[in-house]
Amino acid sequence: MKTSKIAKENIARLNVAIQFIEENLDTKLTLTIIAEKAHFSPFHFHRLFSLVVEETPNNFIIRKRIESAASSLLHQKEKTITEVAEAVGFGNLSSFSKAFKKFYGISPNQFKEESPDKFSKICKTESKNGQVKITFEQYICNINNALNWLQMNAKTEIKKIPRLDLAYISHKGKMEAIGSVYNKLVKWATQKGLINEETRMLTIYHDSPKITNPNNLRMSACIILNDPIELDGEVSLKILSPTKCIVSRFEITPFQFQQAWESSFAWMIEKGYKKSETAPFEIYYNNAAEHPENKFIVDLCIPII
Repeated sequence: MKTSKIAKENIARLNVAIQFIEENLDTKLTLTIIAEKAHFSPFHFHRLFSLVVEETPNNFIIRKRIESAASSLLHQKEKTITEVAEAVGFGNLSSFSKAFKKFYGISPNQFKEESPDKFSKICKTESKNGQVKITFEQYICNINNALNWLQMNAKTEIKKIPRLDLAYISHKGKMEAIGSVYNKLVKWATQKGLINEETRMLTIYHDSPKITNPNNLRMSACIILNDPIELDGEVSLKILSPTKCIVSRFEITPFQFQQAWESSFAWMIEKGYKKSETAPFEIYYNNAAEHPENKFIVDLCIPII
């Protein structure tokens, strides 16, 4: 499938999602419902939407609700703050007031009393008919920015990752807390004589940090086993079957991982591949603490159909 055809299809589906959001601000809008309307999986939709629109679906929904409320407060003075909040999908006045003040810097009451001229431009990105619409140029520009960054920082190819036997410890919670889990795993592996220059660590992401509450993220901290070994305690065995993947080799700092993943998914989208049900994972080839620039040499692996 040609890139332009993929782009046009994705643009059309994203615009369907945006129109659905704008027409249903007063209802409960979940990622699953919106993605379904646009015929995307929630995971794929969140990645693409965030990349192209440059804000997450949830932030977009909140922004559109607040902007719609602001318009009502300025031009429909007869409505109460509570009526305005309910009309844009806020369940209670407290959460509405908090979100509104965070967005505009003043309370809804203060905003209502201000001169309309002060807030004449209350939407960030609107077309002439008052609705947000993704253009082909916007889509291509943002996708190309991601692809250019990928090309400068990684070698990307389609590879079949062979079967991997993994000793692992499960982690549920914030992503940054997985370091303590790896400390346990390394301690266990050291006692078993498994740590050497050829040792490879691997992280499996069972949930997407983009769509799952940080406290509920599930990950597996793994060490690749070359030979069978007796497992004990918290350490369990997991077998990763041979998997066809988009593999991007990076040498990056911890702060560049998010951009690396976003760019890798942009590559997947533009090449017309579809992510499989297998969870994405990272394979590490060094200890960043021993790198002169504290960088990871790592493969980001996206399993595909």
